[in-house]
Amino acid sequence: MAAYQEMTREQLLAEKRRMEALYREWQGKGLRLNMARGKPSNAQLDLSMPMMDVLDSKASLYAEDGTDCRNYGVLDGIPEAKKLMADFVGVKPENVIVFGGSSLNIMYDMVSRAYTHGVMGSTPWSKLERVKFLCPVPGYDRHFSITEFFGVEMIPIPIDENGPDLDLVEQYVREDESVKGMWCVPMYGNPTGYVYGEEVVKRIAALRPAAKDFRVYWDNAYGIHHLYFEEAAHIPEILSECEKAGNPDLVYEFCSTSKITFPGSGISALAASAANIASIKKMMTWQIIGHDKLNQLRHVRFFGDINGVMEHMKKHAQILAPKFEAVEEILERELGGLEIASWTNPKGGYFISFDAMEGCAKAIVAKCKEAGMVLTEAGATYPYGIDPHDSNIRIAPSFPTQEEIRMATELFAVCVKLVSLEKLLENA
Repeated sequence: MAAYQEMTREQLLAEKRRMEALYREWQGKGLRLNMARGKPSNAQLDLSMPMMDVLDSKASLYAEDGTDCRNYGVLDGIPEAKKLMADFVGVKPENVIVFGGSSLNIMYDMVSRAYTHGVMGSTPWSKLERVKFLCPVPGYDRHFSITEFFGVEMIPIPIDENGPDLDLVEQYVREDESVKGMWCVPMYGNPTGYVYGEEVVKRIAALRPAAKDFRVYWDNAYGIHHLYFEEAAHIPEILSECEKAGNPDLVYEFCSTSKITFPGSGISALAASAANIASIKKMMTWQIIGHDKLNQLRHVRFFGDINGVMEHMKKHAQILAPKFEAVEEILERELGGLEIASWTNPKGGYFISFDAMEGCAKAIVAKCKEAGMVLTEAGATYPYGIDPHDSNIRIAPSFPTQEEIRMATELFAVCVKLVSLEKLLENA
């Protein structure tokens, strides 16, 4: 089929009537589909069920250093859990604190501590007139929700397949002392699936902030979530790059097992410089005596080491890759060549970023909802929920079954066509 922009008004009207008929058919199916959040499917959760048998009443519940994991203590995690999480991101165990089930919770706490008590002796953000954060877009809605909750002014930074616009980042960071942080998802980003290029990582590590308390919030949520292990992406390890650049304290790095074992019941970690770790542990002493050491032990006993984790991730990939392929195949078949949309084809992570014609995203999401399919709200991938172009939509293929994925994508394509035709006819 020819590109929609090349059609006459009569051809557009005929195509619109055809799409309206198809849309009514979909409405009549009584569907209940959900591609809103990047939740693991039941099949993925089943992969971790043997973990429930690792610890029982007869198991040794002592860590390798003799710590009784049933009792209080060990603020920063048992040694074997620190080693496991350090290997996730390629750092030394002494640069890691192991937390509970959510890395998002760690990020919230780090912003909260900066707001109330400052960063390593700097003025608390609550006492400053303005605090700003750089937000690569499209990006992760929950990152933006945290900074919005604390009243931080968010500055959108364009991102492409190599990472955020570093010329713009460097200018803000160098010239504006009120810029205190930047959100980053460096591997298989949410929602784009983009992987930061080597030069981008090195330039971030070499930033020279005007603010001494500036920190990069490096959310390495998808660093081992490859869809194709033979094509696995790699980026330089950020903490060592910061050390080389003379910026050892610049980055807080986050990771977790949330989409690896059981979301909400996994373990998470923060990696940072020795000075950052010491400062954070000092503040943590007023908050908690220690996180769930039995769960830390359970994860270590289940995986053994990072090699066990990677073998487990290959099983996830076998479930996820066909779902991403189904979405991409249907989008290409139904929308390719129409010149009304573009989308990413990630090699890892949990999302596909879809860009419709300007001014169409909200209407597409609404049309999908009316026909029984829930998507992430249009605009969610931008600070304050405002996409200035109203074009970006996040697609999350992980949770539905293969059959549901195909149905959802077919319906989505119909909605994209219908809304695009309506938009074109407005201007025809």
